[in-house]
Amino acid sequence: MTKFAALLAKAAKAVDKEMDDQLPRGQELEHRLFDAMRYATLSGGKRLRPFIVIAGGEIFDLQMAECLRVSAAVEFVHAYSLVHDDLPCMDDDDLRRGRPTVHVEFDEATAVLTGDALLTLAFEIMADRKTSPDPEIRMELVAGLARAAGGHGMVGGQMLDIWAEDNPLDASSAARMQRLKTGELIAFAGEAGGILARARPRQRRALRMFAHDLGLAFQITDDLLDEEGNTEQVGKATQKDATAGKATAVAMLGVEGARNRANLLSKQAAAHLDYFGKKANTLRDLCEFVINRTN
Repeated sequence: MTKFAALLAKAAKAVDKEMDDQLPRGQELEHRLFDAMRYATLSGGKRLRPFIVIAGGEIFDLQMAECLRVSAAVEFVHAYSLVHDDLPCMDDDDLRRGRPTVHVEFDEATAVLTGDALLTLAFEIMADRKTSPDPEIRMELVAGLARAAGGHGMVGGQMLDIWAEDNPLDASSAARMQRLKTGELIAFAGEAGGILARARPRQRRALRMFAHDLGLAFQITDDLLDEEGNTEQVGKATQKDATAGKATAVAMLGVEGARNRANLLSKQAAAHLDYFGKKANTLRDLCEFVINRTN
């Protein structure tokens, strides 16, 4: 295991423990919902977005423990989006991370409620004084997460994704869809460590720009994996984008063009970190990881 892989695994383990602590459990009548929430979130994953929060915070000398609550909240929002994206009325996927999706393992109504519960739990965590004793910081975190997750973020991007199935998008509109659906939450994760650390506006802007470009590179790599990967490797159905006629980077640029675009965006993301010098080396390593991953 490389040094970077070890760092990623260490952070993922800590975030998983934090999520386990935050998730409801028990034998109340609604325990089926609790079981589904745990199924949706504690089934593995790279924990990339939480890692960005943690690595961003470390630039300002925050300890991992100081970033874990925000990291867990961000991952709960990401998990909610996956649960809803997999629904029959959305992408209609039966497999996620090598396991049946939530609506297959439980049922469709439970999957809807699971996503709702994960989203609201994220905001409950962000608003709690344990996340930060400073109410202004908590307010900025709540507002930033809301923007990233809402109509001008993930939800708006998903709407564009659905609309594009019957209405071809040009390159600019396709890039906007990707930025909203995937990039905005990653951009918030990049800035969140700076918010927690009371970083200066220029520092926070640099982190957000880094994460914005990284998010686009991540989405293009996802498109490539859907085109070139297999179900066993990726952990979910592949070649679905082309079948659905989706406006992906691969559809717009071809495989080599999309790969070149991802590489360029990764380099741009790393360049935004020059302001921080060596303290941002972990995030620089992440740029390489994102475009070279296999799942």
